[in-house]
Amino acid sequence: MYWIVVGDVHESTDAFAHIPNAAGAEALIISGDLTNRGGALKADRVLAAARKANPKVLAQVGNMDEPALTAHLAEKGVNIHREARLLAPGVALMGVGYSTRTPFNTPSEADESQMAAWLDETHAKALALAGKNSGGGHVLAVIHNAPHASGLDKLTNGMDVGSTAVRDFLERAQPEVCVCGHIHEGMGETRLGRSHVINTGLFADGGFVRVELTDAGLTASLEHI
Repeated sequence: MYWIVVGDVHESTDAFAHIPNAAGAEALIISGDLTNRGGALKADRVLAAARKANPKVLAQVGNMDEPALTAHLAEKGVNIHREARLLAPGVALMGVGYSTRTPFNTPSEADESQMAAWLDETHAKALALAGKNSGGGHVLAVIHNAPHASGLDKLTNGMDVGSTAVRDFLERAQPEVCVCGHIHEGMGETRLGRSHVINTGLFADGGFVRVELTDAGLTASLEHI
């Protein structure tokens, strides 16, 4: 049983058709930035392209999507921002979109304190669904913003521009797998304690994550088209 996670589509949809074995995944999950400052019309085009690869699509807004897109995705039954979903018995997905503040005044930004609150409330929902409150279960965190000073948030000039709230959350909550994006140059993977954290990078560059449920729990690999 496996899931495919991509991010930072930015309306560039050609790569969906080239994801290996996408049709066999339990779901195709988009971590944010479906559009370039766009809303429902542009997002629907992205969702339509994604559904050609896999009919089960889940998605959330990134900072480059209009905030109203969350309601639109919810109406379509695919929203994961501030939501938890049971992916399989004992496996829960938690989603947090947006980004923390940028110099560019992008459409969907939040303060670090707001990001921290969203992460905690959504994680609590995921724990309940997965059964981790009773000692079992697995959590897949899909968070648009990369964690600060993780190597996954480094610009080409060397600056770390990720979220301190996301970093603090991952170090404390320790979901088995976290897939993030936002910082295109930060494509790669690292570990924060037990959490395997992967930045998919810009989708047009071909990066995606395959998350599998194994006897040992959730495992993830950064793949390339």
